[in-house]
Amino acid sequence: MSEENLAASDSEKQLSDAVDEALSEATEVGDEVASLTADLQRLQAEYANYRKRVDRDRASAADYSVAAVLSEFLPVLDDLDRAEQHGELTGGFKAVADRITAITNKLGLEKFGDVGVAFDPAIHEALVHNTSADVSETTATEILQPGYKYKERVIRAARVAVTDPA
Repeated sequence: MSEENLAASDSEKQLSDAVDEALSEATEVGDEVASLTADLQRLQAEYANYRKRVDRDRASAADYSVAAVLSEFLPVLDDLDRAEQHGELTGGFKAVADRITAITNKLGLEKFGDVGVAFDPAIHEALVHNTSADVSETTATEILQPGYKYKERVIRAARVAVTDPA
């Protein structure tokens, strides 16, 4: 019986070694799977961020292009405003001027610059400087040339006459 016990003990040891080896291999495979899964998740996150950045850059480039084209129209719009102020904007020319103004507004160009608002150097360019007791803060008292915005981006600051409190 001792040979049988010895054979059984050897068999149990071999079985235990085989189980330990299988567990070790399973652990290694599990670690490799976890590592590859982490790499895949990281690459997916990087790709998603890349796509967002490219989409954002593409939209920004499109906005920049539209703003550049609209900025080239500003002298034309200034000429149309001056012609209207002098009463020279009549007939067929008025229809063309209205159409140009409508198209630029449709594209998102906004005209700004109001008399009596507080002077803001981010949207105003002071060309004339006065003082008066009639104002309590630095105020744009005359709009010399209107400003224009495209999607909250100032294309051209409004050129104004500024009055400071005395």
